Amino acid sequence: MKDNPISVLIVDDSALIRNLVSRMFDDIQGIQVIGKAMNGRFALKKLETMNPDIIILDLEMPEMNGIEFLKERKKRGIKIPVVILSSIAHKGAGITIEALSLGASDFVLKPSGSASRDIYKTKEQLVELIIIYGGKFKKERASKAGGANVAASSRLQPSPQPATPQAQARLATGPGTPVKQSSLPIEIIAIGISTGGPNALRQLCPGIRSDLPVPILVVQHMPAGFTEEFAKSLDKISPLEIKEAEDGDIIKAGRILIAPGDKHLEILTKPLAKIVRLSENPEVNGHRPSADVLFASIFQVYGGRSLAIIMTGMGRDGVKGIGAIYRAGGLTIAQDEASCIVFGMPRIAIDKGFIHKVVPLGKMAEIINQTDQERG
Repeated sequence: MKDNPISVLIVDDSALIRNLVSRMFDDIQGIQVIGKAMNGRFALKKLETMNPDIIILDLEMPEMNGIEFLKERKKRGIKIPVVILSSIAHKGAGITIEALSLGASDFVLKPSGSASRDIYKTKEQLVELIIIYGGKFKKERASKAGGANVAASSRLQPSPQPATPQAQARLATGPGTPVKQSSLPIEIIAIGISTGGPNALRQLCPGIRSDLPVPILVVQHMPAGFTEEFAKSLDKISPLEIKEAEDGDIIKAGRILIAPGDKHLEILTKPLAKIVRLSENPEVNGHRPSADVLFASIFQVYGGRSLAIIMTGMGRDGVKGIGAIYRAGGLTIAQDEASCIVFGMPRIAIDKGFIHKVVPLGKMAEIINQTDQERG
């Protein structure tokens, strides 16, 4: 990547931000800023002569703002991934979630200036997302460009054979002795998801049946102030009610609760119902909310009557907790590599032997819809 860097176009109406973001990559080998634009209209003009691997996009700009740019991008069939530079303000959260619904890949909070405390965190996140989304797009584009050569050479090679059911089972169970599933009915579904999650959940939720007999709890790594708007956006496209979890919410069938940004989500058992307990306890695996915290609580309350799903994301959050659910006899599922933006969390869970089934994103809703049939 050093000799063939990921190319970046920065779009922001602030010259300060354009220069600040550009300088973030001066010491990063493998990333190169090839252009800057002060609004969406100028960005579209630049795309006529340059072909970046990723676009860093502000949302509030004159003449053509970020939302208008994303609509035009979609209309023109431009596939270059977009990462949003978002304001933390409530209005910024709503616009950011709208941007994700229009095809933006992800977002980071905008740095407020060169003296900002969060400038280094912003840099770290931007570099990570550029490598993930820009790198993937660059590889896909190179693969398509070399498709003719690959097709020609493949005629001289034996065709790869699909994995046998036995091989797939070995992939799913990993090392160690498989644990027998409980025969008890599933009473709860928990999902842990991170990088690539917003768009994955937008694909998953509309396919879940409206009469699902169990509740769903979700930890999506997202900053405070954004999860409420994200939940509202999912609610508009889902047959189930979806909302940001509040302390004391009753956990009931027909509803999906999203853990709030900067709050851990756990379950508290009361005499008449199970309810949500939110906390600001320390981060776990660098995250709050943490999938491990949710899964650990699911294990403690429901044990083997649980379905735990670990999806696209970097790192290992959720692995320990899903392992506890697996050993208790709960059903555990991981998203497959091909449909993950980052095959980090699922890969580790699979390698640890904590997963019963490895499922593509496109089949995940079907598995969830069969929850009441899983135990026969």
